[in-house]
Amino acid sequence: MELTRDLPLEHDQSGLLFIDVQNFAAHRDGAEFEGLTNADFDAKFGWFFEQLKSRIVPNMQALQKGFRAAGIEVLYTTIESLTKDGRDRSLDYKITGFNVPKGSWDGKVIDELAPADDEIVFPKSSSSVFVSTHIDYVLRNLGIKQLVLAGIVTDQCVESAIRDACDLGYLVTQVTDACMTYTQERHDNSLKTIKGYCRQVTTAELLDEIGRG
Repeated sequence: MELTRDLPLEHDQSGLLFIDVQNFAAHRDGAEFEGLTNADFDAKFGWFFEQLKSRIVPNMQALQKGFRAAGIEVLYTTIESLTKDGRDRSLDYKITGFNVPKGSWDGKVIDELAPADDEIVFPKSSSSVFVSTHIDYVLRNLGIKQLVLAGIVTDQCVESAIRDACDLGYLVTQVTDACMTYTQERHDNSLKTIKGYCRQVTTAELLDEIGRG
């Protein structure tokens, strides 16, 4: 039998993971943008936020609704330290200056994509959710073998999760129009770079697929 990544999702062994769609990085008042004037914010992040508002978050909401209706697990990860001062975070995050304190507003998923009461959220303190959380253990306990990824930013934390999930033996599906980074060029380059590690589909294609399941 030929091995392939291009397999439709089986509902009972699939899960949808949203990456870093949180106040820190996806809300104008998030700490990542603290101190920026409106002019500087618009110059650096205006396009990104316009894409989130007009396309990406609506696609994420459609995925969330569709996967919930299909009875497929919906999970989330956010950048959030296990401590208030961030002493537990990765060296990379310390160098970058990222610290989302334990229990803070910045660490919460944005309201538009708020988790349901019994959905799992993994706080992470490194780029890859597989490095700084016990997600692999939980996914295996849930019987998840096919992992669908959406979130921000495409060429950083999303890519890290795809590579690690692939190496750990998951069949990975990336939803190309439910991920975004700071420029279209960066997004497109990331999709090309990571293509060999995952199946790539659009929101509409995936919702049609699980609707038939």
